[in-house]
Amino acid sequence: MRRLAIAAALLVLAGCSTGTDAVVRGTEFDFVAPGGKLEIVYDGADRKPLPDITGESLLEQGKQIKLSDYAGKVVLVNIWGAWCGPCRSEAPELEELYKAYKDKGVQVLGIDVRDDARSQPEDFMRDRGLTYPSIYDPGSRSLLGLKGYPRSAVPSTIILDKQHRVAQVFLIAKLKSDFEPVVERLLAEK
Repeated sequence: MRRLAIAAALLVLAGCSTGTDAVVRGTEFDFVAPGGKLEIVYDGADRKPLPDITGESLLEQGKQIKLSDYAGKVVLVNIWGAWCGPCRSEAPELEELYKAYKDKGVQVLGIDVRDDARSQPEDFMRDRGLTYPSIYDPGSRSLLGLKGYPRSAVPSTIILDKQHRVAQVFLIAKLKSDFEPVVERLLAEK
């Protein structure tokens, strides 16, 4: 039985080490949460670019927002919903971070998901005084290009370096003080 378990483990490892998926080719981000971690750090060659997320602005109907609009900036892509309890405490933290760092090259970009009535997330943003842009995406279509990303993980934040490569992922709500060391490190990178 032990030999069978070892053989199975070797086959799994062999399967993970070869192939033609995006991670192996190194072309774009393919999400994997090793060991079910809720905080994942990507360094150096492990960083892969995020596809250009695009969608309609939540507060400016008809206006399109694209991740590529923020070229050269560190970007925190925050996936949230007005229905989400933890989002209520995290959103003001992101606003504080945005105000403190927007002039230093940091952008917060929200993606509102699973809110069928647009008025609810609009009220959410206005009631909390949120000034960073958000994409209105009730069907989570803007996330389809994120291979393997758990669309049910709300709130979650994907932090991108200046080249829009994924540097860190938080699959849980965080505070401004949790984001700041990551932002500072990425701003310091050349």
